[in-house]
Amino acid sequence: MQNFEQILNYQFGTNTVSTYLYALGVFFAILIGFKVFKSVLVGRLKKMASHTKNVFDDELLNIVEEIPGYLYFLVAVYFPLKYLDVGDFVAHWFRVLFVILFFYNLIKIAQNLVAFAMTVHVSKQKDKEADVAAHGLGLIANIVIWVLGIMLALANLGVNINSLIASLGIGGIAVALAVQNILGDMFSSFSIYFDKPFKVGDFIVIGEYMGTVKRIGLKTTRLETLSGEELVLANNDLTNARVQNYKKMRRRRVLMTLAFVYDTSSKKLQKVNKIVEDVVKGVEGVEFARSHFKNFGDFSLNFEVVYYVLSNDYNVYMDKQQEINFAIKDALEKEKIEFAFPTQTLHLQK
Repeated sequence: MQNFEQILNYQFGTNTVSTYLYALGVFFAILIGFKVFKSVLVGRLKKMASHTKNVFDDELLNIVEEIPGYLYFLVAVYFPLKYLDVGDFVAHWFRVLFVILFFYNLIKIAQNLVAFAMTVHVSKQKDKEADVAAHGLGLIANIVIWVLGIMLALANLGVNINSLIASLGIGGIAVALAVQNILGDMFSSFSIYFDKPFKVGDFIVIGEYMGTVKRIGLKTTRLETLSGEELVLANNDLTNARVQNYKKMRRRRVLMTLAFVYDTSSKKLQKVNKIVEDVVKGVEGVEFARSHFKNFGDFSLNFEVVYYVLSNDYNVYMDKQQEINFAIKDALEKEKIEFAFPTQTLHLQK
């Protein structure tokens, strides 16, 4: 017994044999504990996942299974080292290695959760822009996760975070100014997605520009113009501009002026309103509003007609307008009502 105590108290390097044995016991206890815990947890999660339809438990199972084995090993080594005198140099650098790898894996787990949340969100959306918005939100979330992870890691390594932030103040301002426009366009894309002033497939007009929205990205929105070329606009410019969205229009108002010669009799003029009303009401997809003898022009008797095309499609709008124009012309020709055109009459005196 005395020999056994002597062996335990034998100094080997800077530690006794008993200290080595204790540290070794703690190492194996933690390592085996992790293995058992992971085995039991994975088994329970697999059983739960097989009986449920939601995908959350499947993702949780993937996260647990993807935790690398070296991380369990590092944790099992980290705590026993506290009982051993391995020197300040080894203890310091092992702690640095442990903190870096631990927070790196913690960041990766957080990123996987964000990616999973974005995937679930996009799968529930019908909008084509959902994928772009989710990508942008995921990018910002990942940046925040990395910044927080690095700050926590540095804090655990004894770095004064407040002093570090203060020393980066001027540099931070320079970076903020450099990325100001990029961040402005990115947040504008979120504003477009959530507020939905327009979406892919809408025909919009912004000042002198017009076209069909083909893609809404994080920085720019792309339109296909009427002439066929692609027009690229910054999202920040779009959110600050007045946008006319014709896709959301339920009907198009048409204002028409009919001009007749002054030789037209009052009897014929009184027929015009009824003729126009019958023609417009006879066209499917069009709503008649009014027709009036508006005024006496310089060279014509003017009627004003208003009707609505019950479609937001520009081609339908033009087709209906053309159909009505032809029908009105035919009907007025049958009544021998002549259209006026700019003329001047000169009276010569001898």
